[in-house]
Amino acid sequence: MQSKSRESVALEVRTAKPDDAVHIDALIRALALYEKEPDAVEGDAETLRAQMQSERPPFECLLVWRGGEAIGFALFFQTYSTWKAQPGMWLEDFFVLPEHRGCGAGDALFQALLEICETRGYPRFELTALDWNELAHRFYEKRGMHRMNDWTRWRKVL
Repeated sequence: MQSKSRESVALEVRTAKPDDAVHIDALIRALALYEKEPDAVEGDAETLRAQMQSERPPFECLLVWRGGEAIGFALFFQTYSTWKAQPGMWLEDFFVLPEHRGCGAGDALFQALLEICETRGYPRFELTALDWNELAHRFYEKRGMHRMNDWTRWRKVL
């Protein structure tokens, strides 16, 4: 999948491979810094690579490239809806480096995710965004997503 940016630098969105683990790790760390949690990342490129090479990888990932540089990623995995009796997609992380925003990379990544959902027949595409991240809220709302204010997220750390 390729598209042209406003600055005529081609964008490429492709499925990440185990050898891309170093790029995914760098983007995860950039996302953690952006979200004001730079010390929260516990994984590393070697762990990601091993997981991606496993018989049942726990996630899939798309990378967006610009001028030979990985500038963004979308990390996702399959969910299941008992009410729909069908699988869906959970978008765990979606991030484009701030200095590359506005060139179409986010749109290209998002469109690639929608294409995966359509191809696989997923009726649901879900994610969360931090309450303070109005930029993300506007991005998702502009693309037809809606808030689910009647649900509360819960977590237990083990």
